[in-house]
Amino acid sequence: MTTVQQERTAEELKALAEQAGRDLEDATALEILQWAVDTFGDRFCVTSSMEDAVVAHLASRARKGVDVVFLDTGYHFPETIGTRDAVEAVMDVNVITLTPKRTVAEQDAEFGPKLHDRDPDLCCKMRKVQPLEEGLTNYLAWATGLRRDESPTRANTPVVGWDEKRQKVKISPIARWSQDDVDAYVAEHGVLTNPLLVDGYGSVGCAPCTRRLLEGEDARAGRWAGRSKTECGLHG
Repeated sequence: MTTVQQERTAEELKALAEQAGRDLEDATALEILQWAVDTFGDRFCVTSSMEDAVVAHLASRARKGVDVVFLDTGYHFPETIGTRDAVEAVMDVNVITLTPKRTVAEQDAEFGPKLHDRDPDLCCKMRKVQPLEEGLTNYLAWATGLRRDESPTRANTPVVGWDEKRQKVKISPIARWSQDDVDAYVAEHGVLTNPLLVDGYGSVGCAPCTRRLLEGEDARAGRWAGRSKTECGLHG
């Protein structure tokens, strides 16, 4: 298969993504990632919150040394940074850590302390959305660990779709997986996971905006609990 060249227009890439979304709906996660690697080559990367390394592990099977992009917001749990370091040490991937323009101290000085409590959307924009947009500049496609069963806002996630905001192909190879599928893959391949997942957390984000789950809550209920906010802006 011929690798997509940089000169492809956004309209052509969008059409490619939409067609692939239809063609690959029933494909395995590894087949989806193999398509991405074959199509985009080194213009493809995986993004990881280091909640687990499932997609990074899958992608490394399709392409050794694949780029894995991690956003270090300055607010992560120590366990998340530890997971990032462990992934970098033991997996055949190239971890790329992105950081915001401002340190936490610089942001506090300019906008006041605990911006995440007063204006979480602005905090996420500066510490997640903007760094990712800059970090993805040289890529044509990026992969995520989004799953349809995680929350109602993710129920229609395509396995391959178009990221209108960034004008890139967005790949969610495990979109059709359940938590049981994730757990089975982790067990079979010994994949690294964030220790907080066995300490009551269903989804791991920045420490100030993440709490343990209550009984019966969906996996993302501990993110921005008590607020209408459900996404950081990376995925909508």
